[in-house]
Amino acid sequence: MREVGRGTRVFEAAPVRGSWRPMHSPEDVLALMDEDPSDPIIVMVKDAGATFLAPIFEDLAAVVCLSGTPLSHIGIVSREYEVPCIMSATLTEEPHLGFEVEVDCSGKQGVLRA
Repeated sequence: MREVGRGTRVFEAAPVRGSWRPMHSPEDVLALMDEDPSDPIIVMVKDAGATFLAPIFEDLAAVVCLSGTPLSHIGIVSREYEVPCIMSATLTEEPHLGFEVEVDCSGKQGVLRA
């Protein structure tokens, strides 16, 4: 796997792997809930205040957020649920839907690999 993004980690956590899934709206969350995936899911959201993830947060392997800080809504909730999270992530390329990715929050910054 090679690095495709980096940002501020919310807390230190071991690397996790899962299927890449961009989430843009509550409808995306409902679709995922209907699928009931067996593989771990790593979601990407643009807005650090994306409260629509709430119903699925405990089922996520990790979250990559393109904005915000660890004190944003997504950062606070990820810490509470102990879901590794990268905030204000900058992506050199966005993985395709369903690609296996890794979120590594074990260093000073959070790293996304695909």
